[in-house]
Amino acid sequence: MKVALGGTFDPLHDGHKLLLQKVYELSDGDEIVIGLTSDEMARSRRCRAVLSYKARAENIRQYMFRKYGVRVRTVELNDRFGITLDEEDLDYIVISPETYSVALEINKLRKERGMKPLKIVRVEHVKAEDGKIISSTRIKNGEIDKHGALLI
Repeated sequence: MKVALGGTFDPLHDGHKLLLQKVYELSDGDEIVIGLTSDEMARSRRCRAVLSYKARAENIRQYMFRKYGVRVRTVELNDRFGITLDEEDLDYIVISPETYSVALEINKLRKERGMKPLKIVRVEHVKAEDGKIISSTRIKNGEIDKHGALLI
């Protein structure tokens, strides 16, 4: 099964790792495609600094190889859809709760183009020690660490 996942992934935290685990499980040894927001897109959508695309892509590739022994293909995202409207042989898209509507839009557009819909697999957020979600913004703000432990 060919599986896609997209995001910024900076910093790589336990919530991201749960998404990556699901991608690995669904792939069943087939191709994994990780879409990473381009530097331009990341800067325009975030009020904080992010690592370069190249550094984030390398972090994801190293993590997936060390953790699961797999190689992944990273692609640069310049819009919300990435390769999902171009590659017909995708089977799954793994999403977090806030990107569910984008996955529905992708399937609508795929259908209009005569492509098979993607199976949408929603992975719930990982909670921090305080019961709130682990997020890159909270980590960058110094509230929590990458595992959700409170820092303030």
